[in-house]
Amino acid sequence: MAEDTAAKNDFSKGSVVKNIMSLAVPMTLAQLINVLYNIVDRIYIGRIPENATLSLTGIGLSLPIITMVIAFANLFGMGGAPLCSIERGRGNLDSAEKIMGNSFTMMVISGIALTVFCLIFRRPMLYLFGASDLTYPYADAYITIYLLGSLFVMVGLGMNSFINSQGFGRIGMMTVLLGAVANIILDPIFIFVLNMGVRGAAFATVLSQLLSAIWILRFLTGRQTILRLKLSCMRLEARRVKAIIGLGFSGFTMAITNCSVQIMCNAMLQVWGGDLYVGVMTIINSVREIASLPVNGLTQSAQPVLGFNFGAREYGRVKKVIVFTAVVAILYTTGIWMIIHGFPEFFIRIFNHDAEIIRAGVPAMRIYFFGFFMMSLQFSGQAIFVGLGRSKFAIFFSIFRKVIIVVPLTILLPRLAGMGTDGVFMAEPISNFIGGIACFGTMLLTVWPALSRLEREQPSCNTGKK
Repeated sequence: MAEDTAAKNDFSKGSVVKNIMSLAVPMTLAQLINVLYNIVDRIYIGRIPENATLSLTGIGLSLPIITMVIAFANLFGMGGAPLCSIERGRGNLDSAEKIMGNSFTMMVISGIALTVFCLIFRRPMLYLFGASDLTYPYADAYITIYLLGSLFVMVGLGMNSFINSQGFGRIGMMTVLLGAVANIILDPIFIFVLNMGVRGAAFATVLSQLLSAIWILRFLTGRQTILRLKLSCMRLEARRVKAIIGLGFSGFTMAITNCSVQIMCNAMLQVWGGDLYVGVMTIINSVREIASLPVNGLTQSAQPVLGFNFGAREYGRVKKVIVFTAVVAILYTTGIWMIIHGFPEFFIRIFNHDAEIIRAGVPAMRIYFFGFFMMSLQFSGQAIFVGLGRSKFAIFFSIFRKVIIVVPLTILLPRLAGMGTDGVFMAEPISNFIGGIACFGTMLLTVWPALSRLEREQPSCNTGKK
């Protein structure tokens, strides 16, 4: 059965576009469903009869810690899955299973360590992230419960990458759908019926992620999968761990740099605008998560196709994947930017109806999303680097855009010409232009010529083999 499935999920055959979209559609839906875990929490919390804005802001202050958990899931999930695709393309299924097993072990170890660390230091961390005496109780109530289930979150997010990398996009989508539907049902019960407020939202999320994690482990240890999660493959091997971390460090860095930007933005907004603007940023982050989903789904779906074809030495097909991914990403991000710019109030009202939030949020959202269409170059460029095993480039450009550009601008712009909170929001679009051009331009100057050279050499290699 596994051999038949492996042949069916051979990305070196058939239409490149079809291969990508067969993963992209269910993967995007899965990511959309996955984002609903936190988005639905914010939508419900924003409608609590008392202290809705403070509660929503409290959850927003918890986002950097949640991002840290996601970062470690990316480190081993996005690090191991492309390596599995490359090994599967070469026909080395045993090696691919050992990569997956090592990734799982590292997720469990780091998940436990991260939970303990964050629980111990959550109070100083939340105040560092921009909490006030009014918002801290809500942030603390939510994140304490969330952290107790962070291991489930890591397994759910990280191991789902191994399902998608094998071509089981629909299974990956169903995995997340199970937990998301449970979360949507449990949220109003815990928040309103049981009157648990933000604690109820956290409980619903943790229980839902537990269901997803159980489903994933059941599939990866079953008969339908190509690569099976085995105890014999979970013993850590230094060279495999090094390779996984080396490639996954790109996704890890992207998440950690996002975390650093969230921290800096909230801290500066607390200085220049107070709790109101920290609440606005919570809504903007929520809209950005939703807006980024399709392009994230597309670029992540391209990675296993890129890796498989590169491992199979189908360099012409690799170039087709690059072109398709870049063009679709540019078209999508341009369209979504125009929609958000034209109807910002609609998106704000999804999360909160407070007049002050809407007044402050409309101009802030238009400023923040102005350069969103340039993010397509960053998304596609980094995905191509990761898919082809060139993680160092992806790591550099993630750090370059977020740490070298966004963080300093977030500190400096509010002080220039009295820009205040507008300066904080303006740092993002400026970084999109500079970072996007630098990342995609470097990819074109390095990856494309290398693929062209390998493609020209391919016929002579085949002749030599004969």
